[in-house]
Amino acid sequence: MKSLVDELPALAQCAYRIRRFALRMGEVQGQGYIGQALGWADVLAVAYGHALNLRPEDPTWEGRDRFLLSHGHYAIAHYAALIEAGVVPEEELETYGSDDSRLPMSGMAAYTPGMEISGGSLGQGLVIGVGMALGLKQKRNPAFVYNSMSDGELDEGSTWEAAMSAAHHQLDNLICLVDINNQQADGPSTKVLGFEPLADKWQSFGWHVQRVDGNDLPAVLSAFDTARNLKEAKPRVILFNTLMGKGVPFLETRDKNHFIRVDPPEWQQAIAILDQSAPEGALA
Repeated sequence: MKSLVDELPALAQCAYRIRRFALRMGEVQGQGYIGQALGWADVLAVAYGHALNLRPEDPTWEGRDRFLLSHGHYAIAHYAALIEAGVVPEEELETYGSDDSRLPMSGMAAYTPGMEISGGSLGQGLVIGVGMALGLKQKRNPAFVYNSMSDGELDEGSTWEAAMSAAHHQLDNLICLVDINNQQADGPSTKVLGFEPLADKWQSFGWHVQRVDGNDLPAVLSAFDTARNLKEAKPRVILFNTLMGKGVPFLETRDKNHFIRVDPPEWQQAIAILDQSAPEGALA
């Protein structure tokens, strides 16, 4: 059996490829939620490269873990992870956002294999996740439900109603992943509606809470394993502090990178910068 340390090189390659796939899709449209994709890539790498129990050739397999993309505007990041996992063919990334593509700009379950819900109206994913987790328990199905969401969704009352329900029903098969990048369409998340002390809030709602650097692969890997292996009858949440545009310095430092329009030469520049710091073996 591989140790966690042994897995890290492969997961670093996975995160690199997810970022690169996302940049290539962004280049197709010349714009997109690239900042989020680059920042969330390490979490997706651990999810799809380590944690999730699934069959790429059978995305609707009943025994699969469910991964819900509540923040539907992160679809470009999720598509990159599905390509890396072998659920979606790599050649389809060239169709991103085009008519009749299976990869629309916002995630839609009816279009994309492996996309469990049509996210986008923020605050819905955790609500659906509670229902799914309850249903799996009633079926005695041991699968987990992972709900991927943004810090902007902490503004929504439905998120906290779902959090209370999950604790009430002791949903130990529900793991919530929160991207804290402190940006939303109207500005810094903490200025739109302050949510700190966030860990204390989730804990007071009856959840097991971890808060880690979402761009530190060892920390992300350890947090996933702790959440999954916890022997407590309560839901689990991991709060990930991430950097928008991670891996491409000129995107990391943009004042506004919630939705990015990039000049044509900059896409290849971004990919070249990413390639310069690629993990050993990733370019082979």
